[in-house]
Amino acid sequence: MDFEALWLTLRLAASTTAILLVVALPLAWWIASGKGAGRAVVQALVALPLVLPPTVLGFYLLVMLGPLTTPGRILARIFGHSLAFSFSGLLVGSVLYSLPFAVQPLVAGFGVVDRGYTEASAGLGASPWRTFWSVVMPLTRGSLLTSAVLAFTHTVGEFGVVLMLGGNIPGATQTLSISLYDQVQDFNYSGANRTALVLVVVSLVALIVIYSRRESGLGRGELV
Repeated sequence: MDFEALWLTLRLAASTTAILLVVALPLAWWIASGKGAGRAVVQALVALPLVLPPTVLGFYLLVMLGPLTTPGRILARIFGHSLAFSFSGLLVGSVLYSLPFAVQPLVAGFGVVDRGYTEASAGLGASPWRTFWSVVMPLTRGSLLTSAVLAFTHTVGEFGVVLMLGGNIPGATQTLSISLYDQVQDFNYSGANRTALVLVVVSLVALIVIYSRRESGLGRGELV
């Protein structure tokens, strides 16, 4: 087992999930709160990584974050180094690639909240911010858990974006999925089996958490 790759993968997944929850909550609430062409376009952009080959996204991010473009040079000055082939670059790519997995469960959860609750809260003088945190979020905490778990596990299993944007630098950009690929290339099937087993266990545990929470939530009438 490549514990260095394991630690880097867990750090990347945890950082990506934390950032995505901050971004996904207001974005999902905005999408679920109304209709219009603008929201449809935003939803399409958010969902694009679901249908776009990871290598395509990784290629464009590599070009954009590299030192040959204006955004890349600006970011290099800010961070002190090029984001391409670095952990920071992987983090940017992971956030974009896993964005739909964080946003869509929240949109589904917010979409089934009875507007009567929010209208009653507003009628009692609560601000939109307080209504969101005191009324909407308790009703959709199952969706929040699903969002976090899917974002985390999807990041753990990334391959194409990681390889294109970060390369294969041990201790810097080599995640478990890349390590697994290297082990197979080296005919180290016993090591590859252990690495693959870890990825299977992480995915299975994540799904058990989601479905167990959903069952218990539905049992209490909770929206998920």
